[in-house]
Amino acid sequence: MKAPPCYYVTAKWFSLSPSLYYLGVNRVEQIRPAGERSHTKHLLIYRSGKPNGCATPRGFSGLEIRRLLEEVVNTPPLSHSICVCIYQKIMASALIISNLTQEWLESLRQWHLEYFFIPTTVITVATLLANPVLVSCIFLSQALRQETRYLLVANTLTADILYLILNMATIICNAVRVPIPWLVCELVTAITVTTYCCAILTVTLMVVDTYAAVRWPLRYHDVLPPARTHRILVGVWMLAALYPFTLLIMMEMEKGNPHEVAFCLALISLGFFQVNNLEGVHIYFFVAALICALLIFVCYIKLYMVTRTHGIWHSRFSRARVTLLAHGVLLLLYFAPGFVFTLELFLFQEKAISQDVRVWISTVNMSVFMLLPRAFAPYLYGLRYREISKTLMQLLHQHQRLGQTTVS
Repeated sequence: MKAPPCYYVTAKWFSLSPSLYYLGVNRVEQIRPAGERSHTKHLLIYRSGKPNGCATPRGFSGLEIRRLLEEVVNTPPLSHSICVCIYQKIMASALIISNLTQEWLESLRQWHLEYFFIPTTVITVATLLANPVLVSCIFLSQALRQETRYLLVANTLTADILYLILNMATIICNAVRVPIPWLVCELVTAITVTTYCCAILTVTLMVVDTYAAVRWPLRYHDVLPPARTHRILVGVWMLAALYPFTLLIMMEMEKGNPHEVAFCLALISLGFFQVNNLEGVHIYFFVAALICALLIFVCYIKLYMVTRTHGIWHSRFSRARVTLLAHGVLLLLYFAPGFVFTLELFLFQEKAISQDVRVWISTVNMSVFMLLPRAFAPYLYGLRYREISKTLMQLLHQHQRLGQTTVS
């Protein structure tokens, strides 16, 4: 009687949602008698609560799969209502992403979360009307574009414009159910993360720049001429793009990604990659945001220590206090959604969190919280600078005079 096949397995369970989880198998090696060549297969064992369309490849019967799971992987016996499938990895990755997006869409429809499209549109349109005007004021004025602080403001507003355009385009495509190529979804995710990270890095540099200007007023302009500021901003964009595009290249090198997805979301793209390939993606974002937040806190403490004897903090409603409060609120609005997104990535594979809770948190964070700092930035960062306000009024008066001259 022929002995049953024996397998050596290296595996780990991953949970993507309460009803969607899979067993990632790094290697399945059938152990053969001495003199025979062992056969190694790189497979992915997938289990879902929806037993439809499941099949097993050649060479693996249902009994062998059950023995494989029970004896080698120490998995308890599976209920007859749950389907167990062994797929080639190229098939499993596409299926998992498809199921994830489908479950996400079902939750959106169930809770009518499409209505968050309304505040998203209002905030985006209002911000896109203000930001380009302020950026134009800075670059059209020779005096303003020679100042480091205004160049930093312009860079923040530019990053916000790109983020809002990409975010709005993604939301529109998701709302009308336009199939999006997976490569395009990955690219949009990478650019969106880059613009968000660039805005965070730039507002951090704005605080550092303020501290440097107050602490070393005589040497400040010599240390930071416009040409050096331009190089720093290029470096900020490169630093912000380094990690997202590295992940993009790694995701694209993976075989088995779907050709199209019905729903493009940064959380799903990064979360699936984190579960399937590289654990700890959320740690990178958390540590980077924490370093920036600590740097801002230290600079503000040192700024207060340097200026506390100058008398600018004595009045309750002094300009320094109001400016600090406005910038503090704006910094909180920039950083808080980033920490929430990091928490979403961390909870992406937790069984205890229901799918509906994930969808709610992600939708509110993406449609409202991530847009609020971009809506307030033109007014708290831009128009509070007297020089920018004066330049804007001059441009409006010039435009009005040209209009009157044309009419006459």
